[in-house]
Amino acid sequence: MAGADTDLDLLASAALEAGTIAMAFFRQDQRLNAWEKAPGDPVSEADLALDRFLKDALTSARPDYGWLSEESAEEGRDAARRFIVDPIDGTRAFVKGRADFCISLAIVENGMPLAAALYAPVDEALYTALPGKGAQRNGETLHVTSASAIAGARLMGDAGRLVDLRHLGAETVHVNSVALRLALTAAGEADGIVAVRPKKDWDLAAGHLILSEAGGLITGNKGEVLRYDGPDARQPPPVAAGPALHALLLEQLAENGDESR
Repeated sequence: MAGADTDLDLLASAALEAGTIAMAFFRQDQRLNAWEKAPGDPVSEADLALDRFLKDALTSARPDYGWLSEESAEEGRDAARRFIVDPIDGTRAFVKGRADFCISLAIVENGMPLAAALYAPVDEALYTALPGKGAQRNGETLHVTSASAIAGARLMGDAGRLVDLRHLGAETVHVNSVALRLALTAAGEADGIVAVRPKKDWDLAAGHLILSEAGGLITGNKGEVLRYDGPDARQPPPVAAGPALHALLLEQLAENGDESR
């Protein structure tokens, strides 16, 4: 079985090449073929093209690893290590020609991320992380902010559902991709994220490791530990920030239970 460093090289290389493929579809004159898998759950021909490329590139290099992707059938669930992939996280933004989407790749072992690469191709920003080795963006080390109050905190989330936090003085910023929200928080470009709806493993696995290695904490909105070996790949709405702000956000959400629903 390959080492984590070698696994990260594989993820990073695949993410960059997938970004090139994504940009061939992005903001082109011809209409992008897109539809809804379910109400409010868009997918496009670009998502499927990237999924095919990533599955071939990753599983051919690591045939003993399992596979979990938003856009294709799960394989090798009992494998010691699994790829967890979102070919385009932020499809809605991608289809509309907005830049807030990314390619999110992780390798998970024993339910926890072992390597992560996340690529935002419009900004040419490659985020990577390994346990105990920090997180980087294009080679520069990342750190979460030291925000320790809700007032003045810059939070990524649905402004219409975070009314109580805004009343306490927080600023809310919309970024479509949840994975990218985690990466931007890791980079200190926001102080935290507060989600209001459950997520899936492929939304969070890569960003979880990047955020954690930048010094942040991520849990469910009731403080649940997030693991990536559940039966349905479903996660509670995540809350992520530096340690001081994370504690305050959980406390505030507990006091205002409707806030997180």
